[in-house]
Amino acid sequence: MNIAIVGGGTRCSLMLDLIKKSTFQEIHPIVVAVADEKDDAPGLVKARQEGLFVTRDYNDFFKRNDIDLIVELTGKHNLYNEILLKKKKSVRAIDHKTARLFWEVSFVSNSQQATKQKLKETKAMYDVIINDLIHEDVMVIASDYRIIEINKTLLKRLGIRREEAVGRFCYELSHHQKFPCSGEKHPCPLVLSLKSQEPSQTTHIHLDKENRELFYSISCYPLFEDGKVRGAIELSRDITKDIKLQKMMMQQEKLASVGRLAAGVAHEINNPMTTILTSAMLLQEETDPDDPRYADLRIIADETLRCRKIVASLLDFARQTKPAKKLENINDVIAESVALTRKQAAFNDVAIEQDFSDNLPHIYADKDQLQQSVINLTLNAIEATSPGGRVIISTNFVSEAGTIDISVSDTGSGILDEDMEKIFDPFFTTKETGTGLGLALTHGLIEQHGGTIDVKSKFGKGTTFTIRLPPGLGDSDAR
Repeated sequence: MNIAIVGGGTRCSLMLDLIKKSTFQEIHPIVVAVADEKDDAPGLVKARQEGLFVTRDYNDFFKRNDIDLIVELTGKHNLYNEILLKKKKSVRAIDHKTARLFWEVSFVSNSQQATKQKLKETKAMYDVIINDLIHEDVMVIASDYRIIEINKTLLKRLGIRREEAVGRFCYELSHHQKFPCSGEKHPCPLVLSLKSQEPSQTTHIHLDKENRELFYSISCYPLFEDGKVRGAIELSRDITKDIKLQKMMMQQEKLASVGRLAAGVAHEINNPMTTILTSAMLLQEETDPDDPRYADLRIIADETLRCRKIVASLLDFARQTKPAKKLENINDVIAESVALTRKQAAFNDVAIEQDFSDNLPHIYADKDQLQQSVINLTLNAIEATSPGGRVIISTNFVSEAGTIDISVSDTGSGILDEDMEKIFDPFFTTKETGTGLGLALTHGLIEQHGGTIDVKSKFGKGTTFTIRLPPGLGDSDAR
């Protein structure tokens, strides 16, 4: 069907676009000509650009034999009557009102198609977000913090069903608390998106089903309805491993730098310390014990010995030689370590208890380095425990993680929260006579064995250090 349009205004331009974009089942309409008295009419300009026949006089249409329909879009009733009188009998004509009717019907149809397409796109997005095609934690949250939807990945991590999550507050599920996140250190990304109406990003510490801390990078994308933000899609990614790796690399770099410095300092002051100690002891031998200077010489000798102990610790810290690993029975190694600390425990009136698991897999380890690590932790535990307290050393195989765990627990004074992040730093100590190198050295030795060392403590209620090491062989091979 070839169409000629009388009136090249805005409606003509819209009609050109509509016919070009629409899909027709039985007829195939094509606009072939446009007429308007104004050369700059938008519909006429568009028709000219598209290479159609354009004219200022619509009477030119009556001379053509290829026109099937004339559409009057000027809104002038007399002009439409004139078209009806002049057109050929085989040519049909409709006025602007009829054209508008078909335009609106077509517009509704196209709108419905667009709505159907949007529903398809929304369903596709829903499938991607909710049906586990995105392997991140996803929640759709309303502006009142209630969960509208949640994906399978997050449900699996939390160990709950969808019915147990939808309708609850997001902070109940992720933080196990009764109020929304707030403050500079723990901002709520939903609040940020509601306020700015833009995506927001932050990092939070979440708790898993065993109340262990997990670091999460959270991104919130606002959901709009009637121009207002009604909620948000929240995507969370577990970055705990990244954070731990970053901390480990910083620790290793710090230890390496301090180790080089420690080695240089230790070697430089070792000889002078020996000279001072020898001289003080010789002078003391030649001095009468009743002489006031005898006590001063004793102080010099004792303090020099303490300095030499610090130097020895520096050298041990700086050395950190590559472990000479052999297949070892972990329980035997730990039992020997504990035996070496029993005298110190008895002197402090602290009981040492053992709780070793049977049939542990054997482990490739440097026995001396592993014993040094356990002895360091045990002596620290003894010193932190008041008379009458206990230190418990235990071993266990954690099949889920595939690690052998060595735990040293005490009933001592615990560690302050502000000190927890610094306890493995070189030279950090809370003891009056400590060097601050024992835990740093232990940390380095365990890492050289491919393991990790964690600490849990509550001030006033004791501390537990846990060494986690990979086994050397499976259970059957170990026996």
